[in-house]
Amino acid sequence: MTGTSATIVGLGNMGAAMARTLARKGFAVTGCDTRPERAAQLPAGARFATTIGDAVRGAATVVLSLPSSREVEAIAPALLAGLAPGAAVVDTTTADPESTRRLEPDFAARGIGFVDAPVSGGAAGAESGTLGIMVGGREATIAQVRPLLEAMAARIVVVGGPGAGHVAKLVNNLLIAQHLITTAEAVKLARRAGLDAGQLLGAVNASSGRSGASETCFPKWVLPGSYDSGFTMGLMRKDLGLALSLAGKLGVNLALGSVAGRLWSESRDAVPDGEDFNRIAQYVEEKS
Repeated sequence: MTGTSATIVGLGNMGAAMARTLARKGFAVTGCDTRPERAAQLPAGARFATTIGDAVRGAATVVLSLPSSREVEAIAPALLAGLAPGAAVVDTTTADPESTRRLEPDFAARGIGFVDAPVSGGAAGAESGTLGIMVGGREATIAQVRPLLEAMAARIVVVGGPGAGHVAKLVNNLLIAQHLITTAEAVKLARRAGLDAGQLLGAVNASSGRSGASETCFPKWVLPGSYDSGFTMGLMRKDLGLALSLAGKLGVNLALGSVAGRLWSESRDAVPDGEDFNRIAQYVEEKS
């Protein structure tokens, strides 16, 4: 793929990896971050900008990779001012769907597409171009940005209109937050009963109890003790809080989700926000 451009706003672990993947796939990449040192994360030949206005001038497609809706909302006025009609924004941030549904009409009114496309697969998936992407938005805009999404993803699932992708991502992270706890409890029980954790997980993963936690998180990060997935406790606490807040606003009772939320919150003193999110399993293991 050649002759296509992409501007990446936010060059953390995920954004920088996406920039490198897009460059490798033939995109002309511009990276934008307020931290000048992040320029070193870009591939050779990429342009670097420290302001939104400079980054999006003449841009056809802008990819957002930011910590939360707060940052997306903060730069929205600059995006609206700097992008021309016909451009599109792809928001890969794990964000509040209500915020997305407020912002999207403002972009549409200016003739600018806005697609929420949160991702799964971590920095490794972003680096290899094998992410899973959950997409919400208007059909025409999704079709417009699909070549870019296909360059970053192994799996693309369109789940509905504006905000739907962000709902799906919160539900996904609600599940993995719970699965890490339930798998940790299962491993703890099996160990106390004399089983080897690796052999137990082999049995579980060949049976109906398997999950992303048992198939990936435990073998890759928990049992080896590497805890270097690139996703933090703080980010998972934020995402779980958004999911539970959404449930509260919709009047949906999440009994198990509420318990999981309490455990993730209670663990903060023992496992600070900066630690790898898989350490929740270690916290569960060490509780009596």
